[in-house]
Amino acid sequence: MAAMSYDSLDGKIWYDGDLVAWKDAQVHVLTHGLHYGSCVFEGVRAYGGEIFKLEEHTARLHASARILDFEIPFSEDEINAACNEVLRVQGLTDAYLRPVAWRGSEMMGVSAQNNTIHLAIAAWQWPSYFDPAQRLKGIRLDVAEYRRPDPATAPCLAKAAGLYMICTLSKHRAEKRGYADAMMFDWQGRVAECTGANIFFIKDGRIHTPIADCFLDGITRRTAIDLAKRRGFEVIERRIQPEELEGFEQCFITGTAAEVTPVSEIGPYSFIVGDMTKTLMQDYVDEVQPRAGAGSVAASA
Repeated sequence: MAAMSYDSLDGKIWYDGDLVAWKDAQVHVLTHGLHYGSCVFEGVRAYGGEIFKLEEHTARLHASARILDFEIPFSEDEINAACNEVLRVQGLTDAYLRPVAWRGSEMMGVSAQNNTIHLAIAAWQWPSYFDPAQRLKGIRLDVAEYRRPDPATAPCLAKAAGLYMICTLSKHRAEKRGYADAMMFDWQGRVAECTGANIFFIKDGRIHTPIADCFLDGITRRTAIDLAKRRGFEVIERRIQPEELEGFEQCFITGTAAEVTPVSEIGPYSFIVGDMTKTLMQDYVDEVQPRAGAGSVAASA
């Protein structure tokens, strides 16, 4: 990604119901969300001025907050309208949006029932998540040391900030070792996901992907499954053991940032960027582009 400091971009951020100057969208150092991870967020993409599957992302944001035992003080319709407003005000058509909700600073300690719940939404130009040349030939994945936690030990079905700590550590380690990202196992040692994307494998014309019960069932994951089924591809959601990696022919990952990205290597295992993967990559591009005749949010301002 291009180097930039996210606290010094230009424009406006929607913050608790108002549009404020980017530099003024601040939180206190004693904010509960910073100290205790009581924060949920979404990553959303806009293509051609239209926000892709915004309603699904906003519904998940509310669901994540409820899992963390707080209610966002804005309805889903209000959040959707705010996201479109931010995209319009920023004058962007192809962009990344980050809605984020967190507990404020009224109580400092583990207990924080009376803290104000804040919500902010920012949008900015989004570069490719992976090096474009590397992405076309398939990215290389390390195997992470950390595992996705047991659902009995963490709110793993929430898109909660605290759950990404081990993802950051795993991605840093992978990048230091020359990889683009890392694949993580679950708490029982089965294939789970990458640090910020779901993972799929192809063998004998069938697509296999881990059951999403200890990590997010990504919105892009569900989109890719739907696209595959439209093509008549068989999709099998099941437990995948590490020793099976050697037998898969193709591999790709999915996510709002990653979109559909082929994988050429996971540790000692190699994969080809085959026709099924290329087809789904193109199908996803076609799916996210605004339909002919649809109005552009930015253009309609």
